[in-house]
Amino acid sequence: MAFPDRLRLPLSFDPARLARDLATVSSADWIAHFVPQNYDGDWSAIPLRGAAGATHPIKMIYADPTATEFEDTPFLAPCPYFREVLAAFQCELQCVRLMRLTPGSTIKEHHDLDLDAKHGSARLHIPVITNPEVEFELSRRRIVMAPGEVWYLRLADPHRVYNRGTTDRVHLVVDTLMNDWLAGMMRQAAEAAANAS
Repeated sequence: MAFPDRLRLPLSFDPARLARDLATVSSADWIAHFVPQNYDGDWSAIPLRGAAGATHPIKMIYADPTATEFEDTPFLAPCPYFREVLAAFQCELQCVRLMRLTPGSTIKEHHDLDLDAKHGSARLHIPVITNPEVEFELSRRRIVMAPGEVWYLRLADPHRVYNRGTTDRVHLVVDTLMNDWLAGMMRQAAEAAANAS
């Protein structure tokens, strides 16, 4: 089955508990994104899961396509709800990061090769905190995502983000491998979206 470029999955999480865990970990040093030509302002991350054995901050947030083994980072340990959220996904988790875009910052239009269900991988976005002035565009069409929702986005397609608001936007970004469970969730979401239109 070919999936649309965006799907709200039939999962949701408690925004207040997400925000509480974010407050626990956000005192850590946020790590600037390693591709500075892709953004203006402050786009940064805290790694919760990454390539096994990575210790350098950049290596910890890098979604290395050659990595085959992954492990939780020390940042995840004090975050019980983030651990609960990740345990809800019945598929193999690879990199998991908190991704922050501060007010006035922009992620320039770009695409991430092979981040597409048909290539066997999926990137899921779970907004933790956001504001109505965040403009997230995928293939030049806006997506509005609320805290606690879970979205599959086909980021092999062009996408950009502009935080026009006065507060941070932080997403929990989960890279996974496709399996029958995730494909079933996506089919359910695609059918719901088709019935709603």
